[in-house]
Amino acid sequence: MPPMPDLTKVQAGAALGPGDVVEIRVYQEKELSGLYRLSSDGTFRFPMVGEVNAEGMTPGKLAEVLVGKLRDGFLRDPQVSVLVKESNSKKIFVLGMVAKPGTFPFEDDMTIVQAVTLAGGLTPLAEKNGIVLTRTVEGEERKFVVPFENIGLGRAPNVTLEPGDIIFVPESWL
Repeated sequence: MPPMPDLTKVQAGAALGPGDVVEIRVYQEKELSGLYRLSSDGTFRFPMVGEVNAEGMTPGKLAEVLVGKLRDGFLRDPQVSVLVKESNSKKIFVLGMVAKPGTFPFEDDMTIVQAVTLAGGLTPLAEKNGIVLTRTVEGEERKFVVPFENIGLGRAPNVTLEPGDIIFVPESWL
């Protein structure tokens, strides 16, 4: 039996953020059901309720909040479900000597190997053991050199990414 995932990590991974699109369904209330995009500050306008701040909430927690607000003078026993349709708030960036540099959606337990693969792989001119990972830690940007080729050869552990990570693949001087 595989080990149970850490609940706080699972919940954090599901947290909503700016740009995410959620589908909210209110049982037997078609005019309230629909798609809603979180604004740059993590809020959206919901009928009868007004502005709702959903940033950092899980879909289940957002459903609870909406039930509470709808029950408060609008509906007797609202039943609300929230589904994430687009997760736009969590991204990683791959730049430099890769086939297709760009911004990619972050996935839980994503590794640097997966990210480089999404970007089409390294170009022949890439510095394979000098990839720079930039990560914000406690509000401060930190840079780490990742020995990518050594990961592929099994000489170094793969690196797990976090939302917002920037991967820069420099050009080799050789």
